[in-house]
Amino acid sequence: MFPNTRGFLWSDLETRALLDIWGEADVQSALDGNFRNSHVYRDVACRLADLGFDRTPEQCRIRIKGLKRQYFQARDGLKKNGHVRKICKYYDEMDRILSCRPVPAAAEQPDESLLEDGDDDGNGSGGVAGGGVESSQENFTEDSGECSSYAERAIKVECPPFAIPVPPGEGFKQLAPPSSAPSPLQRKRPKKRHTNLTLDAMMEKFLQQSMDAEQKFYKYEEQRLKIEDKRREAEHARELQMLQMLGQMLAGISSAVSQRSHSRACSPPRRANRQSFGETINYNPVDRALSPPIGISSFIQRSFSFRSAHTVKDMENIFRLVRNVIPPLTAKKHKGQDGRIGVIGGCQEYTGAPYFAAISALKVGADLSHVFCTKDAAAAIKSYSPELIVHPVLDIPNAVNEVEKWLPRLHTVVLGPGLGRDEVILEHAKGIIERTRAKGIPIVIDADGLWLIAQHPSIIQGYQGAILTPNLMEFSRLYEAVLRDPMDSNDHHGCVLRLSQALGNLTIVQKGERDLISDGQKVLVCSHEGSNRRCGGQGDLLSGSLGVLAHWAFLAGSEKTNGLNPFLVAAFGACSLTRQCNSQAFQKYGRSMTTKDMITEIGTAFNKLFET
Repeated sequence: MFPNTRGFLWSDLETRALLDIWGEADVQSALDGNFRNSHVYRDVACRLADLGFDRTPEQCRIRIKGLKRQYFQARDGLKKNGHVRKICKYYDEMDRILSCRPVPAAAEQPDESLLEDGDDDGNGSGGVAGGGVESSQENFTEDSGECSSYAERAIKVECPPFAIPVPPGEGFKQLAPPSSAPSPLQRKRPKKRHTNLTLDAMMEKFLQQSMDAEQKFYKYEEQRLKIEDKRREAEHARELQMLQMLGQMLAGISSAVSQRSHSRACSPPRRANRQSFGETINYNPVDRALSPPIGISSFIQRSFSFRSAHTVKDMENIFRLVRNVIPPLTAKKHKGQDGRIGVIGGCQEYTGAPYFAAISALKVGADLSHVFCTKDAAAAIKSYSPELIVHPVLDIPNAVNEVEKWLPRLHTVVLGPGLGRDEVILEHAKGIIERTRAKGIPIVIDADGLWLIAQHPSIIQGYQGAILTPNLMEFSRLYEAVLRDPMDSNDHHGCVLRLSQALGNLTIVQKGERDLISDGQKVLVCSHEGSNRRCGGQGDLLSGSLGVLAHWAFLAGSEKTNGLNPFLVAAFGACSLTRQCNSQAFQKYGRSMTTKDMITEIGTAFNKLFET
């Protein structure tokens, strides 16, 4: 392997001495008769050294190669403009040597493989094509022996024909470009296409295309989900319409049968006389067939009575009222303006319930969420989420005063999640309810807070800023404690209405298969689609979200609810949101769904119900 010899400039004297040696007959004969010519250039370098010029064989070969390229380019340019000296300084010496070679009898189209392999050409003419692949830097160091560079002169060869190497002994021949397509043996190699893009630019372009594709996918998926929701709503509306028609038909048949039986009962002689005829036999089977079964009648009565169900239009009207009370997100608001919620609850046994209520309030839209709990529960609740503000004061002697200090900073109080039934803590909760009521702050009472209300109904009676959220068992206990009568299981609407009236027209949300909401004057029914999964903590999600919506509805007032009680609208929105979260989480996790899974769905459920 020869060392790198490019970059050594040749003087005029050295170049002419090289041409004299290279043009000798024995050197030309050796170059023409050998495919490998390295030994020839070693001999040339030795002869050059005898003259006092120290050059390597590789330097001699490269110099001859550059001179030959200049000569052939100059010879082609001579036919056009005659500027020989500007291209090749040693044109006469090169022409004297190369013009003596015989012209081959037949020449073929030059192949790029010959043009690229200039080092191994037997006749030493590889330098003709070597210039086609040499870089501009090589042209600068090889083409001339002086300081001037051939690359600095712009050479425009307008004629495509050029001289190419041919087999030894036959000289050179001028070839013109073929008029027909080249044969398969003469097919040229495809040229490499180099791109100007760097690796970083290509990666950036690839990442941008990936992001665009992902955005398009999410856009199309969102459109598909919207279309699917519309289709489901349309199917649900059609099902309701068909059930209504079926109910009306069965009700008409039932009334007709009852009138017929009543008329037969009022005329016993005629009925007695007709018993002897065969047609009497047909009446009883027809009556039995046309009479709807008791289960179907009760289902129709539950589903389509005026008080127990709303049409799709009524549901949409209530949703519109909920949207009216939701404050818009603007840059002019400050922290805490959209809601500061205080959750009273959390003991050693129950740390999850207050967390569920507080984090649900934040995810619905509250700015700050406080938890007032016992010292044993504080560390656990704080570890669940750094967003919660935890106060371990509920079991200290002056707990009521400590909580009262924070009441002016709170918009709504949620009392009961994880409260427990310790007598000391319940006594403190009783005092907190009284202080909250005195300051006129809305309060949502759930779980063990309802057990406290059942023991002392007077602490909340008559305060219309209170919202109670009992389940069926808690409602039954509260109903019997206040009204001193057992609850009528066949008239849930009437029971909710009467209990609200007995407590002074405060808002009651009876949770169940359908949520019944009443303020003592009206009863709203939330039958939004949920799921059959019932896991602990769903009521805490409801109470936390209700605390935020109650604050928003209280600020909006009855002007934005068309005269309807704002707390009724807030309760309906919270029930619908809880059911929507339940439905979405159940579709993803099925039977393994938990309340934590429901909480992760609050954002999408809220947008779907109230912001789209």
